[in-house]
Amino acid sequence: MANKRIDEPTGTETVGHEWDGIEELDTPMPRWWLWTLYLTIVWGVVYVILYPAWPLVDKATEGVLGWSSRGELAEEMSVVDQARATVREELARIPIERLPENSELFGQAVAGGRSAFQVHCSQCHGSGAAGSQTLGYPNLNDDDWLWGGDLKAIEYTLVNGIRAPGVEDTRTSLMPPFEGAFEPARLDGLVSHVLSLSGKGASNGTGVQLYQDNCSVCHGAAGEGNRELGAPRLNDAIWLYGSSREQVRDQILNPKMGRMPHWSERLDPVTIKMLSAYVWSLGGGEEFVEVAEDPTVEVDEEP
Repeated sequence: MANKRIDEPTGTETVGHEWDGIEELDTPMPRWWLWTLYLTIVWGVVYVILYPAWPLVDKATEGVLGWSSRGELAEEMSVVDQARATVREELARIPIERLPENSELFGQAVAGGRSAFQVHCSQCHGSGAAGSQTLGYPNLNDDDWLWGGDLKAIEYTLVNGIRAPGVEDTRTSLMPPFEGAFEPARLDGLVSHVLSLSGKGASNGTGVQLYQDNCSVCHGAAGEGNRELGAPRLNDAIWLYGSSREQVRDQILNPKMGRMPHWSERLDPVTIKMLSAYVWSLGGGEEFVEVAEDPTVEVDEEP
């Protein structure tokens, strides 16, 4: 049985525990501490009554106030969805070539397009849209465009794709393979001339003649390309499949021609418009001259 006694120096009763001459005193808790404890108990009881507290099988007790974190989240999401719906309605109404005139709406379109790009486009073009020369995915940050780099041209490409099977209006270009068409020495001359167009080599008479006879009809006499045909420029420093002699030779003999899916069946028109705005904003976007020259073009009131 515990041996309790009064500690003479303090006048406090001991609890009866002793170890190595040391005894534990039964000192009362401070009043402020006790009142704090009582208040926390009262607060806990009130909280249980007012708010969800006790977990049940498929939900928690609701509380007399009817508040829940799920409900609050639903309200906040509803506000965000409404704001997003308003932006989408505005985007649906405005012609895409007029979009840059509304800086606030354009910024919202770019933000939405950035998210859509990461989901649908980054797998090929990369998260930063830098593409891959090894795989033949174009860099979307530069100002080199096969089919045009204004907002309307980019939107058209997204809607119809490039060489997309079964799509009547898809972007299509065809470079014939020249495997076996030239003797090795003449082929080397053509490669040298193609490289010379961008300052990477020296031209030669054989290459000039072969180029004019076989390539200039699409790529242009000076290698300026042709967007109507989707023929790339050859007189700049941007190469889709590489600029080494071997890579240029391979492209002449057995040309690579990539594909891009059409997104009209997978994405709604507003999302495609936002994607177009994002790609256009990356740094290589071009102005849509027709609209700038015709200020009478009006914004449709109906989407």
